Amino acid sequence: MAGWLSVALGGAIGSVARHAVNGVVLHFWPTLQFPVATTLINVVGSLIFGIFAGLLSSGSDGLPLHWREFIFVGLLGGFTTFSTFAFETVTLSRNGAVGYALLSVAVQVIGGMGGLSAGLILAERIARSTVR
Repeated sequence: MAGWLSVALGGAIGSVARHAVNGVVLHFWPTLQFPVATTLINVVGSLIFGIFAGLLSSGSDGLPLHWREFIFVGLLGGFTTFSTFAFETVTLSRNGAVGYALLSVAVQVIGGMGGLSAGLILAERIARSTVR
């Protein structure tokens, strides 16, 4: 049960932090065309993920499982899932699986954009069919 609560609490904090960063960026730069907030969140989330993953893999492994779940799944997962995507891709590359790393990037980016596009099209069709 501690793991579930750790993930839930971390997710809540991470999500609120993401919302706060978005709010600050939009407050100071409301007309920017480039997604600065999302880029900042993804890069910072990846940096934090890398720091913790590096510390834990370099012998500082005494962190209890519920704290790992709080940080990686909850906090950083709520802040951004891009950090996990970046970690897995870099790990593949570092382990010599560069082809799989590139495939992962292509499938997840193109698949994500394709899934979003398909979802938008489906939503438009559903909306049109219920208006009739």
